[in-house]
Amino acid sequence: MTDTHASFAITTQALSKRFDHLTALDGLTLEVTQGHIFGLLGPNGAGKSTAIKILTTLLDASSGSATVAGFDIARQPIEVRRRIGYVPQMLSADGALTATENLNLSARLYGLRGVRRVTRVKEALAFAGLEEVASKLVRTYSGGMIRRLEIAQATLHYPQVLFLDEPALGLDPIARRTVWERLQQLRTSQGMTILITTHDMEEADVLCDELAILHQGRLAVTGKPDVLKAQVGENASLDDVFVYFSGVVIEQGGNYRDTRESRDVIHRLG
Repeated sequence: MTDTHASFAITTQALSKRFDHLTALDGLTLEVTQGHIFGLLGPNGAGKSTAIKILTTLLDASSGSATVAGFDIARQPIEVRRRIGYVPQMLSADGALTATENLNLSARLYGLRGVRRVTRVKEALAFAGLEEVASKLVRTYSGGMIRRLEIAQATLHYPQVLFLDEPALGLDPIARRTVWERLQQLRTSQGMTILITTHDMEEADVLCDELAILHQGRLAVTGKPDVLKAQVGENASLDDVFVYFSGVVIEQGGNYRDTRESRDVIHRLG
């Protein structure tokens, strides 16, 4: 670890989480550079979701420490929450509301009022590409539309750090690409730091400036995708890197109901 955290949006030092006799996260030490997209990879049960829940202050660590946006997650959780956005695996958009209603609800929770709220909601609908369907119930949306809405909700307040747990889960190839474009746009236009968990090696290869592979709660390796591929061998893919460092082969996996059900399954397994 370096002596200063100034250039890092996220740092962890020996971060661990134990549930009775199960160690879900074991001594995770990471540094995530500001303005980068960073991927946490690993099979189900590797500790990815546990790590993201600790960093978003939804779960207390058993030991170790971490900072997000320069603030300690244990001692300054309110300051951390003010500076982050979070899109969980579980469906967070309300299917019984329209996109505009979902965004207005989120805006109020973030403390956005008056003209500022109206402006941000309008911007968010444009960002998500949902202007033409803004008054339709979210339960009528495709999985890709829902994910774009959830990202828009999580970034209404222009967070410094955005966390996404399996951002392209259950999406078709075109919807996945659109979500990736939105994330790259956030990084480019706002300098936002983005941390994602993913099982999708193509997603990690396309999006991530750097990544870490977790295995059984421990950090197996961290580095830039191209560097890690070169370490494994000539013409190695990121799938090869994953198998080499974790010993596990990844298996890749609609509408509102399909999206909800697929995310529920992954959440139970993770």
